[in-house]
Amino acid sequence: MKNHLFGHLILTLAFGFLAVTQVSAGLPVAVEGQPLPSLSPILERSMPAVVNISTSTNIQVRENPLLQDPFFRHFFQLPDRPRRQQRNSLGSGVIIDSEKGYVLTNNHVIDKADKIMVTLHDGRQLDAKLIGTDPEADVAVVQIAADNLVALPISNSDELRVGDFVIAIGSPFGLSQTVTSGIVSALGRSGLGIEGYEDFIQTDASINPGNSGGALVNLRGEFVGMNTAILAPGGGNVGIGFAIPANMAMTIKESLVTHGEVRRGLLGVTTQDLTPELVKAFNLKTKHGAVISKVAGNSPAAKAGLEPGDIITEVNGQKIKGSHDIRNMIGLMKIGAKVDIGFMRDDKKMLVQAEIGKPQRPHLAGKTIHPRLDGTVLSSTQKNQIEGVLFEQIATNSYAWRAGLRPGDIIVSANRYRIRTIEELAQVANPNNALLINIQRGEEAFFLVLK
Repeated sequence: MKNHLFGHLILTLAFGFLAVTQVSAGLPVAVEGQPLPSLSPILERSMPAVVNISTSTNIQVRENPLLQDPFFRHFFQLPDRPRRQQRNSLGSGVIIDSEKGYVLTNNHVIDKADKIMVTLHDGRQLDAKLIGTDPEADVAVVQIAADNLVALPISNSDELRVGDFVIAIGSPFGLSQTVTSGIVSALGRSGLGIEGYEDFIQTDASINPGNSGGALVNLRGEFVGMNTAILAPGGGNVGIGFAIPANMAMTIKESLVTHGEVRRGLLGVTTQDLTPELVKAFNLKTKHGAVISKVAGNSPAAKAGLEPGDIITEVNGQKIKGSHDIRNMIGLMKIGAKVDIGFMRDDKKMLVQAEIGKPQRPHLAGKTIHPRLDGTVLSSTQKNQIEGVLFEQIATNSYAWRAGLRPGDIIVSANRYRIRTIEELAQVANPNNALLINIQRGEEAFFLVLK
């Protein structure tokens, strides 16, 4: 019964079939001679802009080293087997530029794909070209060449309010052009550990596997967010889905189209959320903001005069609720951009301006740590909440490549010691002995022995 009432309520608000002076919410009455209430007019405009994305990826089949020995295979008369298999995946995308053919989707939909195929609303199938990806925010842009494309108009997602009605369009479970509806149930969701940069719209519109990359639209048919994830403790949809706000997605899109990557800047502060204990300790009158726990030397923050213990309350005039707000705002700013930082120090309100700097991440040739890492370039990193040593580059003729390592892999432990930096890796690695490493690759993890 609740669903029945809820569905009619959407239609009532969307098309105004009841007088605005009516006090109680009643069921819409079909007036003879007038069309029935329906979301169809909105969907007829919006659905052609939402596409199905299918990918294929060739993956290396791991097998026992003995099975790779030609003599062993010949002796036991083992038949040759293909050492690569093809993995396919499905998702959704949104056309956001009809002239240039740009399609917005999630990075995890097209990650490591060898081939990307886009199927339009009218059934046309097109090969897509990858323009750029941002794994930290799970956003990607691909491009298709076709005539008569339809793009979604873009809404200002900052104007969304809890309770606004929204429609999710995508291809769940490979089913083309499926529509669900609901409301915005929360805004600014972060700290979920889903992505590195989180500022999600939460909705109860059903989002299922395959909806990723699809559109969340308002009742004007405007793009307000990109469906990305669900909360599914039992493996099914429980009415809590998350979408990347349109403003955030479009800012990242501009950087991907221009540079092929997102060049995030650096402020140079480490912050933490205000707890009741910290609010009491700092004698604060507000519970909102983030306290600076560390300022990097010679960083933009240090040059601007920020100090540990300062409470950041505003960034460019926008109020700060917690440390995730600072991370998201600074992470979307370009290198060289000016940023106004409002903060509290000794009960005094202060304002300084800093210039976003270029991140400085030390790189090191892997061979200086272990001979089996010859041909690799390493760096300390914190990626998607994972701290470790990142393989920036791996030569294709190196031992590391033949062992199965790939750029983007992260070492999280070595010789059974948890490591977070290059320095810690160097401490536990013995160049004269084998090196046991635990690798994190996306959502996968595995051990590898380099000897």
